[in-house]
Amino acid sequence: MTQVAARQVSELLDAWSAGDRQALDRLMPLVIGDLRALARGYLARETPGHTLEPTALVHEAYLRLVGRRQVQLENRVQFFAVLAETMRRILVDHARRKKAARHGSGQPPIPLEEALGLPIKVDVDLIALDDALEELGFIAPRQSEAIELSYFGGLTFEEIATALEVSPATVKRDLKTAKIWLLRELKRGQAGPKDEAV
Repeated sequence: MTQVAARQVSELLDAWSAGDRQALDRLMPLVIGDLRALARGYLARETPGHTLEPTALVHEAYLRLVGRRQVQLENRVQFFAVLAETMRRILVDHARRKKAARHGSGQPPIPLEEALGLPIKVDVDLIALDDALEELGFIAPRQSEAIELSYFGGLTFEEIATALEVSPATVKRDLKTAKIWLLRELKRGQAGPKDEAV
């Protein structure tokens, strides 16, 4: 993104945060390519044959953003962080509806090592990952947010550091700790009560 485009994005975000509802409409054409790339990244982590397409995911995220009453976004990084969270919520809602439609037959698992860049093979579904992230959010909010910005938002260490107002080294530590915690929680969830008692 050029400096001119980045400045336009910031100006439109300021206008939208100040209550100009049309600013989001003017903003979307400037960032639509980045948003489609973000959506493609999300859907690439899903099981093959997912019923949502990248464009549909972007449109659904847009509709949810339009429905927000108050928005306080200062820069492009924060905007993409909000969109990343919105897209994650859409995919989790979609997975829950699909699971309910199958009468609890279960969502096909995604490899955790792909989801979090881990060297160990563990399968987990998106709903279990979302539940674990929610729990981590109560225990260590910054670590949970760092994972969300990295995995779901596709942000760099530097962008995450800017969004969270910490150093890139802190982001790296947070991500490492969060990945270990998530792996442990997801393995515990897969073990089930019988295995945990052993």
